Amino acid sequence: MTKSHVRSFKTYIRDEIIKKGGWVNAHAHADRAFTMTPEKIGIYQSCNLQQKWDLVDEVKRTSSVDDYYARFCQSIELMISQGVTAFGTFVDIDPVCEDRAIIAAHKAREVYKHDIVLKFANQTLKGVIEPTARKWFDIGSEMVDMIGGLPYRDELDYGKGLEAMDILMDKAKSLGKMLHVHVDQFNTPKEKETEQLCDKAIEHGMQGRVVAIHGISIGAHPKEYRKMLYQKMRDSQMMVIACPMAWIDSGRKEDLQPFHNALTPADELIPEGITVAIGTDNICDYMVPLCEGDMWQELSLLSAGCRFTNLEEMSNIASINGRKVLGLL
Repeated sequence: MTKSHVRSFKTYIRDEIIKKGGWVNAHAHADRAFTMTPEKIGIYQSCNLQQKWDLVDEVKRTSSVDDYYARFCQSIELMISQGVTAFGTFVDIDPVCEDRAIIAAHKAREVYKHDIVLKFANQTLKGVIEPTARKWFDIGSEMVDMIGGLPYRDELDYGKGLEAMDILMDKAKSLGKMLHVHVDQFNTPKEKETEQLCDKAIEHGMQGRVVAIHGISIGAHPKEYRKMLYQKMRDSQMMVIACPMAWIDSGRKEDLQPFHNALTPADELIPEGITVAIGTDNICDYMVPLCEGDMWQELSLLSAGCRFTNLEEMSNIASINGRKVLGLL
């Protein structure tokens, strides 16, 4: 075979993704993208995720609708340049930024409606228990395509993570919308949020309508627990979004746990019949300053880190599965 007939691994996968309708970025935070600067890198270096949930208030408080709109446009154009045809992003709607970010998001969607499908979920960095935060959760839920959640915030502040899940489920069910929830983000066997989310999905009759984002701590559990969890995920028809670059920097811990990478365990989930999609999560912001929003980087990191090289499934992760979790299929 001559050199001109040889396709690289990367080219082969990209061609397959194009055949399946193009790349899908199933999870991001485009309203905060490109807000990290060299002068602010100390925030990333010295603060944990929970602290950054509040430190980002600086960006939210000082951003106008026009500021948010500019960041949405920059993120959307980055996606379009890579062949992304559908893009799901969380949008902060809370007492700090109120509705400025989501107003900008809808403005951007109108501008780019012929170029890319955009789907929005409401980010709840302030939780859903505190009354003012709950007010903005209720307002935001009417302005988005999917309900978004972060139950650990209410678990951290009030010990009410399960109650927060109930509120999220009730809202999604009442509005007939899918539910996307951040769970198991801290790479520790102490977390069992994915299991809790499965139980709540079944309890509320939301099977097939709930998506778990991240699931990093799944790999920290023993094999027996993981097998049990995968059965619950099948029973609840739970889907998952992996964001590899967002969690590969998980810090060293002294916990005793199974050896694993700080990645969503796609190598186990997919053979178990669980849908896995991919997202960029935070792009060059306080949370993940080194993520450039490169879809190939995300997919290749997931594949290499999980030693998962099923070519058909890799292309599905980046295309068809993304449409499933965004409710487009």
